Amino acid sequence: MVPIIIPNTLKVKNLFTPLLSFGFTLISATFAQAQVVTIPVETAHNALVLQSNVAKQLNAIYYGKKLSNAPEYSAIPDTYKQAEDYTGLYNAAYTAAGSRNLLEPAIAVTHADGNNSLDLRYVSHEVTKQGDDVSLLRIELKDPVYATNVTLYYKVYYKEDIIEQWSEIRNTEKGTITLQKFASANLNLKANSYWLRQYHGDWAREMQPEETQLTHGIKTLDTKLGTRINLFMPSVFMVSFDKPAGEDEGKVLYGGLEWSGNFKTDFEVDPQNNLRIISGINNYASPYELKSGESLTTPAFWYTMSDMGKGEASRNVQNWARDYKILDGKGQRLTLLNNWEATYFDFNETRLSGLLKDTKSLGVDLFLLDDGWFANKYPRNSDHTGLGDWEENRTKLPHGIASLDKEAQADGVKFGIWIEPEMVSPKSALYSKHPDWVIKQPQREEYYYRNQLVLDLTNTQVQDFVFHTIDSLFIKAPGLAYIKWDCNAVIYNAYSVHLKNKQSQFYVDYVNGLYKVLKRIRAKYPTVPMMLCSGGGGRVDYGALQYFTEYWPSDNTDPLERIFIQWEYSYFYPAIASSNHVTDWGKQPLKYRIDVAMMGKLGFDIVIDKLSAADRKFSQDAVKIYDGVKQIIWHGDQYRLADPRTGSVASVMYVDASKSSGVMFNYLVNSRYGEGSPTPFKLKGLDAVKRYKLQEINLYPGSKSGIDSERVYSGDFLMKIGFNPAVNTSRSSVIVQINEVK
Repeated sequence: MVPIIIPNTLKVKNLFTPLLSFGFTLISATFAQAQVVTIPVETAHNALVLQSNVAKQLNAIYYGKKLSNAPEYSAIPDTYKQAEDYTGLYNAAYTAAGSRNLLEPAIAVTHADGNNSLDLRYVSHEVTKQGDDVSLLRIELKDPVYATNVTLYYKVYYKEDIIEQWSEIRNTEKGTITLQKFASANLNLKANSYWLRQYHGDWAREMQPEETQLTHGIKTLDTKLGTRINLFMPSVFMVSFDKPAGEDEGKVLYGGLEWSGNFKTDFEVDPQNNLRIISGINNYASPYELKSGESLTTPAFWYTMSDMGKGEASRNVQNWARDYKILDGKGQRLTLLNNWEATYFDFNETRLSGLLKDTKSLGVDLFLLDDGWFANKYPRNSDHTGLGDWEENRTKLPHGIASLDKEAQADGVKFGIWIEPEMVSPKSALYSKHPDWVIKQPQREEYYYRNQLVLDLTNTQVQDFVFHTIDSLFIKAPGLAYIKWDCNAVIYNAYSVHLKNKQSQFYVDYVNGLYKVLKRIRAKYPTVPMMLCSGGGGRVDYGALQYFTEYWPSDNTDPLERIFIQWEYSYFYPAIASSNHVTDWGKQPLKYRIDVAMMGKLGFDIVIDKLSAADRKFSQDAVKIYDGVKQIIWHGDQYRLADPRTGSVASVMYVDASKSSGVMFNYLVNSRYGEGSPTPFKLKGLDAVKRYKLQEINLYPGSKSGIDSERVYSGDFLMKIGFNPAVNTSRSSVIVQINEVK
């Protein structure tokens, strides 16, 4: 098809028609019988502008600070004098493959007759208001030759400056079509240069950042692991424009895919030096068939933009997550004592009874029973056996979890339990009975990750099994108050007996099967807290977190390492979702370990009865202090004051919505001679005209603070001059509480 070119001299009649919902304006320009439609998608500070030209090709013409005069958006394309776009598709809002496109596509289709081309044209759009802060834009696209339709969705969270984007692909042809690629979003961005901050890692090394300038060509972030998909590369990222953004300055975009399976995000700097970001389910080994009348809805891709640095962008995401994406994100959390590092697999009812009393003595809310409580034919005495056999081990728990539940209630604490319901040990009764429920190639040697395999959640029988496994726990122990849901294995030798000749749909259908189970669990148990564990950070995304109250950042609980790991996670996830446990990892004193764990949802995984009297007293007092400030940490705004990667001290503060209270955490991360905080840190987020007192809290018994808790500072002073917490080798961890003087 030859593109329609509109001469610059063509006269245009502008018709401006505001829609009924905030955030969107329809701007029409009549070209004889054709029409240009401009659709600004506005948030509180930004605008994503889409435009259908006279050929009805939908383009993304702008994403940045919003204009005060919406009709001027239609003039944006004329301000660029870039190299020629030979295709007219460089900035397509959803780039299709197979016609005249020369760049990376967002969608590729093989039609029933074998044709691989797709040409999507604008048909219509509509906006619906879904709340005081939320609107949904639907844009219909259709191929004029083939009966393939695509609906683009843009969900706008106005105050938070967040947009979620996804697509629905429908086959209305007579035969079956195959989706070769089916991305959720296709962004187009303009700047002189682009800097990508991405993450990599492995077990105990989660969220390791790397920042590089993007060059021409395609940079891809992806995973093919099937489960535990963030093990090597998380799906979240940042892109800075023109230079790497700082904490409080610079233009930056954050993004991530709400999907707990294989993902792929392409960053392509095109011939015009624009950046195209295409993100969605990884199409690796996943051509997806749609029969006539069927459709596929892709997961949402979320993004936000700030021209005031990384800090503002992260607060946008954190507020959005608490309000909309994390289960009970504005609610409460349970502090806990976990038995894992105290007992590992070696425990019995007597030992657990002692730990229940330790839970009460410590002052936390809940006792969490970890791995090893189940299986009889192949007892779970190590990680080699028993997964899938979810009956209580009669030797360890002759009276079952019901007895523990009752005893916990009698002791005045709650009871929680660990489970890994998606997995199976080769040495288990479940594997022997249902080998067809296990993901494995029929003619290949079995290959294990952590001595286990993955159950086939594409199979509805397996979905029922997993649901009933969870359901049975609540039937046995009605007071069950917490689930730690683990997922330790990746998928090797991907093959589903259930899918038969549709193996290419396995990776997609597995995740959808998981979500079906989680929806059933939440329908019956909507409020029970659940931790998303997955070996530490393996499945942290906003597709999964809508079913969970919190996640486990890393099995690495060395507090020094956790400062760095938690720092990077905090750019994308709020503190209320971060499960932080005090353990015996690391060489730091107990105070340092507890202080670090306080920057989120506090838990303990230590042997209480082996603590010295002073350490026990300090731990008990620390729980009380935490209870007094946790609401600020969970629900307040976070500000990063000193980056551990660029200095010897890490400093983070949280401020409540009224700007009347705050908590400042400070840690020495370099123990070389003379290192510390020689200069003050400028506080953030306070009210300049309010007056504040600062008091050091969580002091170890017998120690005194050199901070004058009676001195009064103006917010203006604290934000312009700052405050020095006096961190040094003898004061390696300092927490300061900030309170308004009334």
